Amino acid sequence: MSLASNLLNTTARLSLAPKSSLFLSSSSSSSHFAHKSSLGFSLLPKKTFSPVSARVSLSSKTAMGDAPDAAMDAVQRRLMFEDECILVDENDRVVGHDNKYNCHLMEKIEKDNLLHRAFSVFLFNSKYELLLQQRSGTKVTFPLVWTNTCCSHPLYRESELIEEEYLGVRNAAQRKLLDELGIPAEDVPVDQFTPLGRILYKAPSDGKWGEHEHATLQYNDNFGFASCLIYRNTIFMVEMASKFTVDYLLFIIRDVNVHPNPDEVADIKYINREELKELLRKVDAGEDGLKLSPWFRLVVDNFLFKWWEHVEKGTLNEIVDMKTIHKLT
Repeated sequence: MSLASNLLNTTARLSLAPKSSLFLSSSSSSSHFAHKSSLGFSLLPKKTFSPVSARVSLSSKTAMGDAPDAAMDAVQRRLMFEDECILVDENDRVVGHDNKYNCHLMEKIEKDNLLHRAFSVFLFNSKYELLLQQRSGTKVTFPLVWTNTCCSHPLYRESELIEEEYLGVRNAAQRKLLDELGIPAEDVPVDQFTPLGRILYKAPSDGKWGEHEHATLQYNDNFGFASCLIYRNTIFMVEMASKFTVDYLLFIIRDVNVHPNPDEVADIKYINREELKELLRKVDAGEDGLKLSPWFRLVVDNFLFKWWEHVEKGTLNEIVDMKTIHKLT
């Protein structure tokens, strides 16, 4: 079936892609910000890519190589098919592996109940400000949403399957902080991450893609996700994907060198607790097209502000709970 025919059979809402802008200005912005927007916000130099993500949820099944997947950014496509995620059960026991593509297809998540292991890093500087990133516009899931420092998956490889002291997840976190944010390994030693807990959540991104993950938090004591397709000058916007994961929450306090990878990150910002509250207000009010990743919002609403107090007091080790897997919705 042709793309045009598929589009005619698709229920899509027409809309312009919302322009995402940075939410706050800060006197403590790092030197790596290259220029200012017209609103005075600090911005990273942007990679040149299409102003919209070329993906659409079609009513009929699409084979690999048809329009939605063929239009995927080359880097993201490679990661989707080459990276093997760790499949787990709801008790976080390893049951197998599958590529990132299958793990994030809503159809596979719903049909096979695919649950995979993930991690979320919360990196604070010595001022106890949290580093946030805005995900790249080329991301297959949750493009251009703001989220915690780094969110990704340990891979099905020996170094990232180590269960003792959660070393596999820590190794993966160190790897992805370099891949996404250019943070050197020596700035984030694996033994400086403290796993705080695990959450299980399912988060829709757009009807095709998703997350279903287990994730872990670590601590260092040193210091509408919209998808769209342009066809004949029309922007088709549909809501498609999801995550189903066991997510390890990792906290770390370090002053680090940051050099974001534009294939992964559109922008970054350090914020304090009051600035995060202002960001939440803007998101809830629908201001500036700002969106948060669902997993970050779950952590914020359930844990982050009370944990932040322990970050500042140096008492995070008192609240570590790696026995419980919190099921959040």
